[in-house]
Amino acid sequence: MNSAEDRSESLRMIRDSAAGLAPRTGDLRRIRALRFTEPGFDRDVWRQMCEMGWPGLLVSEDHGGSGLGVQEFCALTEELGASLMPEPLIPAAFAAMLSPGDHLGRVLSGERIVLPAWQEKPHSIELPGDCVLIGDRVNGRKMFVSMAAGADAFLVTVRDGLALVERNAPGVHIVSTQAQDGGNFATVTFEDAPAEAIAGDASEALEVAALATGAYLLGAMDRVFGLTLEYLKTREQFGRKIGSFQALQHRSADLKIQLELTRAVVNAAARVMDESQDKRTRRAAVSRAKARASEAASIMTRGCIQLHGGIGYTDAADPGLFLRKMMVLAPMYGSAALHRARYQATAPDLDEE
Repeated sequence: MNSAEDRSESLRMIRDSAAGLAPRTGDLRRIRALRFTEPGFDRDVWRQMCEMGWPGLLVSEDHGGSGLGVQEFCALTEELGASLMPEPLIPAAFAAMLSPGDHLGRVLSGERIVLPAWQEKPHSIELPGDCVLIGDRVNGRKMFVSMAAGADAFLVTVRDGLALVERNAPGVHIVSTQAQDGGNFATVTFEDAPAEAIAGDASEALEVAALATGAYLLGAMDRVFGLTLEYLKTREQFGRKIGSFQALQHRSADLKIQLELTRAVVNAAARVMDESQDKRTRRAAVSRAKARASEAASIMTRGCIQLHGGIGYTDAADPGLFLRKMMVLAPMYGSAALHRARYQATAPDLDEE
């Protein structure tokens, strides 16, 4: 097999491995049951995900991971998006990429959940911010820490690297807020909180997380569009299946274009992340993909609800779950507007001569 065939087989195996825990055809009763609970996900399911090696997918084999690429990770998060899995794989993998070897064992096994605390301003993907580590104490504040209610510890970005802080350590104050999708995020304040200094730079892990979030949105788009097509084939009005109405066919075609454009851009960005070493090229690719996915997911989920008619606006209708997930993830790791601006400033081919 050549390298292209190897990669194709690797991606197929990743998608197949997701089918057991995140089937695209599965019902969404588990997702509904977990909404607005704490921690907002199932730790037993999380341990199963860890047994399959998902949080360590991007961790080198020398440190107990799988040593695979961004393309494989995005293929996996796309499958999770199709089933709306609430377990915090993307932030946990972000933290695992940066965790030292003596902490990784318990993290990759699922015994401990370490989540990143990196954001200090709304609508920002800038690092590291104003949070500081002096000696073995952290001071500062982090915002929008996703699924923080399930964290055992936080990997905090500070001015000169990283710091590992236990959730229950003195000086750690957590204000949790319920999110639109039924999950949670928190503002975490550190006041002389005891911490372990960790060398490293979170910039590249942040890029991977942004792109993986775009892939998750792609999976959600794909699933809700499929659900909507099935609805159009079965719902009758005026003695006809509504999918036969030309106006609805045109709207469905427009949504299909949004889906396939997003798929092409996300897959291209994942290839760039695996093949290019140029930081500007990588960041431009991520911004292009995240902007496209955030915007297209909004168009797709809203369009699918409209195609379902009045029932689409009820909480009992599944398209609403995808809309709420989009509302949470579209701005996470940078909104469409932020990434468009960053792409314009970063893309090498847009430089002035």
